[in-house]
Order: sequence, then C-alpha cells, then structure tokens
Amino acid sequence: MSSSPRLRSLNIDNINPHVKEAKYAVRGELAARAEKYRAKLAKGYPPSPPEEPLPFDKVIAANIGNPQQLDQKPITFFRQVLSLLEYPGLLENEEALKSAFGYKDDVIARAKWLLNEVRSVGAYSVSQGVPGIRESVAKFIERRDGYPADPAQVFLSAGASSGVNTLMHIICSKPETGILVPIPQYPLYTATLSLLNARCVPYYLDEGKAWSTDMGAIKDALKKAKSEGTDVRAIVVINPGNPTGASLASEDVRSVLEFAAEEKLVVLGDEVYQTNVFKGKFNSFKKGLRDLQKEVPDKYDNIELASLHSISKGMVGECGHRGGYFELIGFDPDVTAEIIKYVSISLCAPVIGQCLVEMMVHPPSEGEPSYPLYKQEYDGIFQGLQERATALYHAFSQMEGVRCEEPQVRRFHSLGTRSRSQISQGSMYLFPTITIPQKGIEQGKKEGRSPDEFYASRLLDATGVCVVPGSGFGQKPGTLHFRTTFLAPGTEWVGRITKFHEKFMDEFRD
Repeated sequence: MSSSPRLRSLNIDNINPHVKEAKYAVRGELAARAEKYRAKLAKGYPPSPPEEPLPFDKVIAANIGNPQQLDQKPITFFRQVLSLLEYPGLLENEEALKSAFGYKDDVIARAKWLLNEVRSVGAYSVSQGVPGIRESVAKFIERRDGYPADPAQVFLSAGASSGVNTLMHIICSKPETGILVPIPQYPLYTATLSLLNARCVPYYLDEGKAWSTDMGAIKDALKKAKSEGTDVRAIVVINPGNPTGASLASEDVRSVLEFAAEEKLVVLGDEVYQTNVFKGKFNSFKKGLRDLQKEVPDKYDNIELASLHSISKGMVGECGHRGGYFELIGFDPDVTAEIIKYVSISLCAPVIGQCLVEMMVHPPSEGEPSYPLYKQEYDGIFQGLQERATALYHAFSQMEGVRCEEPQVRRFHSLGTRSRSQISQGSMYLFPTITIPQKGIEQGKKEGRSPDEFYASRLLDATGVCVVPGSGFGQKPGTLHFRTTFLAPGTEWVGRITKFHEKFMDEFRD
C-alpha cells in the first residue's frame, strides 16, 4: 500500500457505483472513436505525413437520432420566430424584417405573442412550464385525439428524456421497484433505472411479428419478476419503436391498457416519434385510453398514463434546444403535487425550448402567410426520410446473412386472431438482424468484443459509418442486430455499408 498522501477526494472506487453500472451505448466507445475520426478529417484530407490516411473522407453518425447534425435543415418559421425571441429589438423595424429578410406577418405575430407569454427567453418560467404554452399543447392533444386535455396536467420538460427522468424518480421508491421495459429498448430506460438502483423488468418484443408487443411475453415477465420479489409499478411502451421503428396498432395499445388496469401499473407512453410514421398511422395511448373509457364506463377510470413528446425528432429535429412535454392522466392529485415539487428543484425547462414546443404543436396553418413554405419544408424532410429508409431497407434485404423486417401494423379480428393490414413504418431507425460467421465471432472474442460490437467496430473503421450494436439496446439471446438511423443525406453511405459487409463476410467465411 502506498504511503503517499491522497491527492484527490474522488477516484473510480469511491464514486457512486450506480453511475458506473449505468450504460448508454448510443454515445459509447464507438461514438467516441467516430468523433476522433471526425476531428482527424477536419485537419485536412488527405492528412499530412506521418499520419496514416483514413479509408473514408466523411464520418456518418448513424448512431444517434440527431437530425440537424446530419444536415436536416431547420424549419424557417421556427427559426425566424426564435430570432425575434432572442433579440426582441428586431421588432422595432417590422418593415425591414418583411422587406429585407422575408419575415411574414404571422412570424412577427407569433413572436409577439410568445414574448407576451414568457416576457424574456432569458428569464425562468414557472416550473411546470409557461401556462400559455401548456394551453397550446393541450389544444394540440385535443385536435390529435378528439378528446379534451387539461393544461394543468401538462408539464414542459427539457426534452422527453428529462420527463422520463422525472417520472422514474417519482415511481422508483425502493431498490425492489421494477419497471417493465421493452427489449430492444432505448437505453435511457435501463440507464436511469441503474442510476436509481431500481430493477429493469425486460419483456421481449416479437421480431417475427414486426416487433409488435407480445402480451404473453409481458405477462410472463411480470410473473417472473413478482416471484423474485420485485414490486413492478409501471410499463414502458415506445411507440413508434426505438430502435425497431414499429408502430403499434390501436388494438395493441388497447391490450397494454387493459393489462395495466388489471395489474395496476402506470403506463409510460414514449411517443416522441409520432410524426415519423411513413406508412399507416400513429395511434396514441391517450386516444386509446379515452376510447376504452368511453366504451366501458368506470372500469378504466383509474389507469395512470403519462405520455411524452419532444421537439428533437420528427420533422422538427431541434435536439439541441431541449424541449418536450409530458401529459398526466389519472394521477392522484397528491402525486401530481409531488411531481411539481420535483421539477421545481431544477427550476424550469429551457424557455427557448418551451417556445419551440409551442411552435411544434401549433405550426402555421393553411391560409396563413408562412404556411406554403412550412408545408414545403415539412413535406420535403418527410419525403427524404422515407426515401432513405426505403433505400436502406432494400440494401439490407440484399445483404448476405442480414434480415430487416419492414415493421407492419397488425390488426385483430373480434375473436382475437390477427390479420395483416397496411404496413406501418415509423421512427427514424432500422434494426436489422445479422448473422456473423463463426470465424468472425472468434475474432471478436480475441479482441474482447461481442459479435455485434466487433461487426460495428469493423464497420466504423472501414467506412466511417457509426452504428450501435444491438446489445446496447438488448436483444434475445442467440440473436445479433445493429441500429442505424436513416437521417444522413444521400445514399452513397448506404453503398459503403454493403461493400463493407461483402468484404467482411468473405474475410470471415467459415
């Protein structure tokens, strides 16, 4: 033992063990290496000796849903309003804004309304969020679902992740607390549960049925958890799915709600990809619950639902501004009061993000001056995502040992048998299954990597395309996957993946 004096209070052995236990693969070791490659390329391509050149001239960050990093253009209306919110002095010369910079009357009117609501984007708001903006959110939910929403039950947050963090802190009261989490899942959930020293209760989605929820698997997971002494308090459903892209049919939403009512579980509906549905339609948990309550009065009145949305995804893609909301339904008023207290500890969500939430839920409407450009930009982003998703899907379908099922909505007959209806693909990811030759698996072991990590690592080094190994999201034993976004512009990078895969398979073919 060293007798030298201790130089620091903290070391790796005495920090919070739950932080060390938490894992977040989306920004893991491969993402860090990709950033190193990006920095190296920024110095000039090709590099100056003695640096070795990289076999690619651009890094594609397909590991994370970060649209504007991958050249998705911001919506003009949103950014024009933001410019006026950040520098209200520009409003002193409205004619110059309109004649020299193309600002429309509705841009100026929206900025003035928001400034009246927030006073200044540099000031704190009330902890639950600006009241006028919460009213806009409630109106949006009512338009979407056809049922009223109460602004008093809407909380504005620093992205949906902040909302998840808040809700899990409220739910997880002891180490034995468990939350049902879909596998594969967005690692925010397992990481947060680790930080809270609570238990993840995994339930597997059915890959053979387009990653749909499997009520049998959910019930088995709950039964097993209870037998192990876990106090299961909630179920997470990501709809549309991340990483799978599957969009749930209304009947699947109903089944989860009926199960939650029977088992007295809080439903956490992660619905941040609700506008990223390219085929079929999005079915919200709020509408599903209200439909159920209407059809069967009283029976489902005590279901607790928290549904979340965000400005980070969809055609908005304003990740860096950190804005989102969650709506509470059926919560005990005393619990709601504690949630208000919890969010007040962090004072408030970023006010500029709150303003973007308002614009997301209340964009220009038909007949308003900014509507034609807004629709053109929105539809252009949507179409581009859809085209790249299709190109990537077809590329995977032609690659040896790769299977990528196009997510489908499956509907139920009244007797409970399934029939296939329209295809419904959502989110901004694909999650293909890969089969790696045994020689590749053995080489991965030598390098201390799981097979999917080994594949993703080789892919990054050879092509500059950064994806996330399936193990970072969870996967059934004996299966291998990786997740990729389809946000990057163009399709040239898709060709990089197919060429790499062919060489990889040839190198390690059994």
